[in-house]
Amino acid sequence: MLVGATLIQWSAAVVQPVFHAVGPSASSAWRFLLGAVVLVVVTRPRVRTWKRRQWFGALALGCSIAFMSMCFYQAIARIPLGGAVAIEYLGPFLVAALAKRSLRHFSFVVLAGIGVVALARPGGGLTLAGSLFAAGSGVGWAAYAYAAHRVGETTTGFGGLAVSMGIASVLTLPWSLGSAGTLTSHPYLFTRILIVAVMATVLGFGAELMALRRLKPPVVSVLLALDPAVAFAIGGLLLSQAVTKWDVVGLVCVVTAGVGVTLDASRGEIGVAR
Repeated sequence: MLVGATLIQWSAAVVQPVFHAVGPSASSAWRFLLGAVVLVVVTRPRVRTWKRRQWFGALALGCSIAFMSMCFYQAIARIPLGGAVAIEYLGPFLVAALAKRSLRHFSFVVLAGIGVVALARPGGGLTLAGSLFAAGSGVGWAAYAYAAHRVGETTTGFGGLAVSMGIASVLTLPWSLGSAGTLTSHPYLFTRILIVAVMATVLGFGAELMALRRLKPPVVSVLLALDPAVAFAIGGLLLSQAVTKWDVVGLVCVVTAGVGVTLDASRGEIGVAR
């Protein structure tokens, strides 16, 4: 999970120059298209023997990951990477928090809310549009965790991931076609988006799929809480995005709330996973 988070957030920093040429939606679409081609060529999924539940799982994963990525790229085109991932994480966080009604969980929800306020303070670099896109990505992220777990359970190897990415590339194809001329006429941009596709779609999501085969979604949510920390580190190191004391306060609140809620929810699951 940590390898996957690092690769995906790192690729989000690498893709930034492509945004200026074709836009965030087209960048996301090309990432899916190129990543799907690489995965299909490498894995050659044997879909002839697939049953209905395997197709449904791949379809759910393809739809959720397409929605998540399109919203996420729109978000990081408008707001800092760390803040976007912190808001995005509220999607899977709220699913875990609202699944168990207790005073303890309610206090974690309040703590997460304080963290978001600290991140979204005036002058914090967050905009309404960027924050809404990050929240939309969070909805897709919550669905992705469960869909990826199902694909991991019902398929072998990376064939399920290849089919899911193929579905995502079909859903986002209009944005790929509209920007084909720009990328093919600029080899530098095409090479950069190809690197991003391998880093995120093939290696990043591949690493997460391996983790989801071994862990239940509530357990994975404990590790997902570290994604905002990874994003802030990469945003500061690679994108020179400033990290203030309020960013640190907001990050600590969100991560602490996420770890607290998901540890409570996953106590029974951890024994099963082992």
